[in-house]
Parts: sequence; C-alpha cells; structure tokens
Amino acid sequence: MKKVLIMAGSDTSGGAGIQADLKTMEELGVYGMTALTTMVAQNPENWAHDVYPIEIDTVKAQLRTILDGVGVDLMKTGMIPTTESIQLAADTIDKYNLEAVVDPVLACKGVDEPVHPENAVALREILVPKATITTPNLFEASQLTEMPLLKTVDDMKEAAKKIHDLGAKNVVIKGGSDVDENKAIDVFYDGNELIVLEGEVIKPCYTHGAGCTFASAIAGSYVNGKSPLEAVEFAKQFVYHAINGAEKLNEYVGSVKQYANRK
Repeated sequence: MKKVLIMAGSDTSGGAGIQADLKTMEELGVYGMTALTTMVAQNPENWAHDVYPIEIDTVKAQLRTILDGVGVDLMKTGMIPTTESIQLAADTIDKYNLEAVVDPVLACKGVDEPVHPENAVALREILVPKATITTPNLFEASQLTEMPLLKTVDDMKEAAKKIHDLGAKNVVIKGGSDVDENKAIDVFYDGNELIVLEGEVIKPCYTHGAGCTFASAIAGSYVNGKSPLEAVEFAKQFVYHAINGAEKLNEYVGSVKQYANRK
C-alpha cells in the first residue's frame, strides 16, 4: 500500500481541503496522512470563508509524526497559508527527497483575489519549482506567471510553458468550462508536448472540492504507478464522475462525491 503525505487545509464543511483529499485517497487504495496547515470555517449567514492558519511548530510536529514515524511515497500539498509554511513544505521535499503534487491554492472557490497575496510570490519562487506535477486553475496560473487572467486555450498553453520554466516537471492548468462553455478544457505540459484535454460539461453542477479531488486523484494514481499524463487523464475522469454525482448541501454549496466512481 502506497502512503501519501497531505499538507493542506481543513474544510469545516467537509467538501474540500484535506477532507476531499482523504476521501479520494481512500477510493484509490492509498493511505493518506495529514499535516494540517490551516482551518477554513464558513459563515452560515452568507458562506463567507474565514481562514485560521495553524502555528508553524504544530505543522512541524505533524510532519515529524508522518515522515519520521511512518514514511511516505509521495507528498501532496493544498492550501498553505503563510510564506513560512510554504518554505517548510519546500524544505520538507528537499530533506526527504520527495516527489510532490503541488496544488497551488491561493483562494477559496468563488474568490478572485489571493487569500494571502504574498503567497503567490512564495509559491512561484519556492514551492512550485519543486513540483513533480502542479495543478493551478486559471486564476492561480495567472498569479504564478504574472499574466492577466487566462481566457483562452492559447493563454493556458503560454502559462503552462512559463510554469514549467519555473522548474515544475509537469504542469496541468485547469480551465474547466471557463474558456469554452461547451467543453471542460485542461492543458497538460511536460516540457516536450502541449496536450489539450477536453471533457463533457455538466450543467447544472456542484463543484465544491473538485480542485482538491483532482489533485489528489493525480497524486493517488501517480503513486500507484501511472505516468504523469496518465494520472492527469485518470483524474479528469474521476472528477467528472464525482461532479456528476454531487449533491447540494445547502443554499450556497454542493460538494463532489468521490465514491460516485465506484459505479
């Protein structure tokens, strides 16, 4: 059984973050262990997101439990709320010689500004260059490349090349239906070939946790032996079924259903 260190935030509503990561790992037969970096709580009155970073020594203690107490085959990162903890993630990759799937989370869903603006710089300069595979969405890719918000497939291709130039070995930019309302489009780049991946758009849909699930499905299938491209293609189908099976939680949000893939 493969083991994955998940260094990310906790979503109190249960749909995204480490909760989505663990659900996805379980579906893929991978043992996930968690180092919480932050907690996100939602205001029931309007579902605004409040972020509560976890003290760095507490994060270090969790990492020590996982890495020195058990050992892992891969690292997966999600929301890391401070430049100090981003540096810790990068140092951990170096110290333990880990491969890493880096989901460069900069904002909660529906937010078009970074939760912590300085983190875009730290991710760009410190963590993303160490990624085996990185999975930015359109907003995150624009922040990493210092480009205007990506709006076309050509924009995605240009950004993928720039992020690869930062040092990431494999880049997948998640476009979804934002660049083409009739297709769910992602762009994959490994330094040699740009590949446009197209999928069916589900309407209407609930997508809370889709990005975390996508990155974890990549991590889980990659650690189980798939190539980076195969892992991305697998994750795209995994997330399609998870969105297709999603259910509404309240008037504001509905979360993807990882176990929909069992069917």
